[in-house]
Amino acid sequence: MFSPAQSGANAYARVGVETGIMGASPHKLIALLYEGARKAIAQARMHLQMGNVGPRGEAIGKAIRIVESGLQLALNVEAGGEVAQRLNALYGYMTKRLLEANIQQSESMLVEVDRLLATLEEAWLGIGPEVERMARAASGPVSGSLTR
Repeated sequence: MFSPAQSGANAYARVGVETGIMGASPHKLIALLYEGARKAIAQARMHLQMGNVGPRGEAIGKAIRIVESGLQLALNVEAGGEVAQRLNALYGYMTKRLLEANIQQSESMLVEVDRLLATLEEAWLGIGPEVERMARAASGPVSGSLTR
């Protein structure tokens, strides 16, 4: 079905993605989840406009899995306090809206969820420099020296 060159290119692409994920910080992984969910919603919108029912459902299903199994599962509601609880509720709302968007074939619902994700993604990326600074400080030199 695929030429050897094409399968080699696909394998190379998979390795690149896996390597990018394996070496990513927790902050970067969440950013990748936001990006992936938004891409899936964009695909769902395209399939909705083209009348492709099956692929639309698959794309919405992918977005739901990313929100539920990625973003929502990554929350630590106990340690995160009110912010984590509100994010948990928001992710639940997004999942519900994505399901409704699929059933009702509603592009406006897809746009709504994409905007919510875009806002969260922007805020998440905005704290990136501070997260990196804190990570560098935590992994910096050990206090105290080995001098005589």
